[in-house]
Amino acid sequence: MDASPADELLDVVDERDEVVGRLPRGEVYARGLRHRCVFVLARDPDDRIFVHRRTATKLAFPSLYDMFVGGVVGAGESYDAAALREAEEELGVRGLPRPEPVLTFLYDDGPGGRGSWWSRVYEVRCTPRVSPQPEEVAWHAFLTEAELTERLTEWPWVPDGLAAWERLRAAR
Repeated sequence: MDASPADELLDVVDERDEVVGRLPRGEVYARGLRHRCVFVLARDPDDRIFVHRRTATKLAFPSLYDMFVGGVVGAGESYDAAALREAEEELGVRGLPRPEPVLTFLYDDGPGGRGSWWSRVYEVRCTPRVSPQPEEVAWHAFLTEAELTERLTEWPWVPDGLAAWERLRAAR
């Protein structure tokens, strides 16, 4: 029997992104402890961006839209390894090139939120046909940047993904 995502071990980190402990994801989330996440912007050969709606069963931000694939960095795992693993898992592909890191920032979910997490943003070109995980992705499409921008005010988006998107746009 597979373990629940809430049982996955995560590194707890401090304000300098140094590991200070290791706990199950469910406890990290419940206590709002700082951890690590990766955000991967996946573009197809036509430069369109993979956009999806998360499933209703996700532990964080269920049923919201996201322009990134990614997730938490497992205990002892590097950001780079997590970015490739998460991108291949969520897109349902194998053999992606290693995602390129673009920027790192500390996301804070604000008062009453889920806490804060160190966030590393990547980009990758996805040439294989995607077959997203049904446990992770309820709907998906590749949108042009203009189409994505138009939907930013129309659809409910994951707040950390929006923060990563804004930082990515500002960095260009």
